Amino acid sequence: MTSKTRVVVIGAGLAGVTLARRLGELGTPALVVGDEEHRPYNRVLLAEVLAGRYGPEVIALPAPAGLLRGRVTGIDRAGRTVRCADGSVIAYDTLVLATGSNPVLPPLRGLFTPDHELPEGVHAFRTMDDCLGLSKAVRPGTRAVVVGGGLLGVSAARALAVRGARVVLAQQSERLMERHLDPAASALVRRHLEGLGVEVHTECRVRDVRCAGGAVRSVELADGYALGADLVVLACGVRPRTGLARDAGLAVGRGVLVDDELRTCDPHVRAVGDCAEHAGRVYGLAAPALEQAGVLAGLLARDEGGAQSAPAPRAYTGTRALTRLTLTGAGGPRGPFDLAAFGETDPRPGDDVVQLADATRGTYRKVVVRDDRLVGGVLVGELGTVGALARAWEGAEPLSSDGGPLLHLLTHDGGS
Repeated sequence: MTSKTRVVVIGAGLAGVTLARRLGELGTPALVVGDEEHRPYNRVLLAEVLAGRYGPEVIALPAPAGLLRGRVTGIDRAGRTVRCADGSVIAYDTLVLATGSNPVLPPLRGLFTPDHELPEGVHAFRTMDDCLGLSKAVRPGTRAVVVGGGLLGVSAARALAVRGARVVLAQQSERLMERHLDPAASALVRRHLEGLGVEVHTECRVRDVRCAGGAVRSVELADGYALGADLVVLACGVRPRTGLARDAGLAVGRGVLVDDELRTCDPHVRAVGDCAEHAGRVYGLAAPALEQAGVLAGLLARDEGGAQSAPAPRAYTGTRALTRLTLTGAGGPRGPFDLAAFGETDPRPGDDVVQLADATRGTYRKVVVRDDRLVGGVLVGELGTVGALARAWEGAEPLSSDGGPLLHLLTHDGGS
């Protein structure tokens, strides 16, 4: 049986659901096909569910009117249809790929069973099922090894420690969150985790997962040292889900290649969110996904003859994305721990740098100024200033002679 909908969205994550909601507001209904059994949810908050701060229902997103649970197995661009695993076929005028990303599973010996499954106790940390599986397995005293010290690994380690697990965090590079933070800010993150009892190892490579009876028992480091483990969490980054696009013959780089109207090489297929690559960049963050969804909704509503009163659609020219992480949950030695990073955090020759650190409070603030404009910053702890600084950075306006938003570095009332 073949049904037809003007706009079909593959993926019920933040980008796909937001797009469908905005399209509905503009009078252009969409059908969203999602392959998870759970209600659509905000993936950014999964660590809060793992920490026990929120239940899954708290991070649920409003479900779009047209939501179909199923797995798309193929795209017929010539016939403008998609095939689903249950044999159904859905026709479209415009197809939007919002397929998100998959966790990167590192090439570790013993990582997979003979049936190509992860052993009992080894978890990725990307989906609600991953989160609920970890929540069920963790209890006070559980030995947990988190592999990867980026944004996701730090969040997972904090959440497990709050739940009472004995956590070891193994990071291959020289510091935590090296993609986002400078050495001073990274040191504060490490200090915070260690204050929760997390044992942090940097410049440390895991090479082997050892199991007995089908369940993990330890991981072996490159130097031969073995860490006992009841749980192993793989937080080694994500990779855009491009399989459907590639199989359909669409142009793919790291992600599905799109232009300023989020259009692929096929004029009837668009892409947004983690799976999309625009101007050489795959963002993998919530803010760009939301902006892309909003822009595309306006474009598609125009093309489909939606709400005539809607503002004129604009092209997508990229997102000035701010990375923010709030580590919350009961049990922390100093309560919530907040950090933000944006723009260029490494100064060039001739740049001005304002840097403030308070060891007692565990706070750190650094901004980079170039030609009287704020070009980047790193903030850790007590982030009342992040709102004013982020607005100054996003606006790219010259700073006022009296210091303007930089004065907010010295206060706690900058607005978030």
